[in-house]
Amino acid sequence: MVIIMQNKHILFTAPKTAEYLECDLPEASPGRVVVRLAVSSISSGTERANVIGETAIGIGKTPDTPQFPRISGYSSSGTVEAVGEGVTSVKPGDRVAMFWSSHSRYVSIPEGNVHKIPDSMSFEAAALVNIATFPMAAIRKCRFEIGESAIVMGLGVLGLIAVQLLRLSGAVPIIAVDPTPERRAQAMRYGADYALDPFEEGFNEKVKELTGGGVKVAIEVTGNGQALDMVLDCMARFGRVALLGCTRHSDFTIDYYKKVHGPGITLIGAHTLARPQNESHGGWWTQRDDGNAVIALSAGGRLDLASMIEDTRVPSEAPEVYRRLCDEKSFPITQFDWRGEK
Repeated sequence: MVIIMQNKHILFTAPKTAEYLECDLPEASPGRVVVRLAVSSISSGTERANVIGETAIGIGKTPDTPQFPRISGYSSSGTVEAVGEGVTSVKPGDRVAMFWSSHSRYVSIPEGNVHKIPDSMSFEAAALVNIATFPMAAIRKCRFEIGESAIVMGLGVLGLIAVQLLRLSGAVPIIAVDPTPERRAQAMRYGADYALDPFEEGFNEKVKELTGGGVKVAIEVTGNGQALDMVLDCMARFGRVALLGCTRHSDFTIDYYKKVHGPGITLIGAHTLARPQNESHGGWWTQRDDGNAVIALSAGGRLDLASMIEDTRVPSEAPEVYRRLCDEKSFPITQFDWRGEK
């Protein structure tokens, strides 16, 4: 047992209700690592769905009925406090990024979900590593090739990271799309060649003009049926569309014969859990390998994650933060800083 005086976590206790509560102390059981959090990131789309009580989806099983209380917060960073029997990749004192953790002061997590980070990498950047693997996997699944055109539909944290990764991958031009002017301006700073409002008149004609007839690769981040319909109107023949945004609602009225079947469009399910567990291969990498790639790109100064953070809060502010998440249409990229919590 790790000697800790107190542990606390953020818990969704009812729809649209988050509380900051005491919880059990973690154990360094065999194969597990106990980490004291430094920073945890809010994944606004997923956590909004969790806190309002939408159904969750798991690969290989049907959606389940949401139940409360629910924990959340799956992308974080911190310092190893203790390791269980058999753990060899990290030791106490190591700085780490974590996959599938939670908004908790101390967490116990499987060794395979912990990545040691270099001293040059900030905790803020490391707390976005898990989230950054989502668009990375989507781009890989599209079998993107250098010099192809690309469009990113939706410019939240996933979309902005996708813009950066496409730039690193050699996409040209990169068209970033969002109705919010501030998001479009951010995308331009992160490497987009053009930033468009999807509701402007002649949107799809403009995209085809900029790409010489249509986009080769699309990363659809909104999960919205109307957005998918719009992006299909922008595609070149034989284009590939990654469905990165969670399509939680069945409000899709796509003319599949005209927009998918006829032009030979490939639609790719890009949920981050739809990936190999043990061995990476062309276009399909494990999450651990993608995580290592994100860390290398970030530590090497090629991927800028830390500057994306727009708001930092202490965990005790969670009730208000999640009320805002439920109510605000455009929520800032937000992290919780646990280092000052007693």
